[in-house]
Amino acid sequence: MDNATLEKQIIEAIKTVFDPEIPVDIYELGLIYGINIGEEGRVGVRMTLTTPMCPVADSLPLEVQEKVGGVKGVSDVELEVVYDPPWNKEMMSEEARFALDMF
Repeated sequence: MDNATLEKQIIEAIKTVFDPEIPVDIYELGLIYGINIGEEGRVGVRMTLTTPMCPVADSLPLEVQEKVGGVKGVSDVELEVVYDPPWNKEMMSEEARFALDMF
């Protein structure tokens, strides 16, 4: 499988993860800063949280790691939670802004 196809499948898996306080998936919220696909299906994911004090700071990254790890072709997932740059509402997709009525 080529990396572009694998990345699309990884994004689809990430789109099944929701911040429990916001009815929009974390990809559309802009919480995923990067997906790096390496050799032999090794995947690196850089993500953030809406705030460092997020109530799901422990569980949300683990859920992302599990979902990405479940994608066929992914052999290993290295997940990094970063807070720089800090998340803000401008990072949300148009779809997320529409869903949250934030235009």
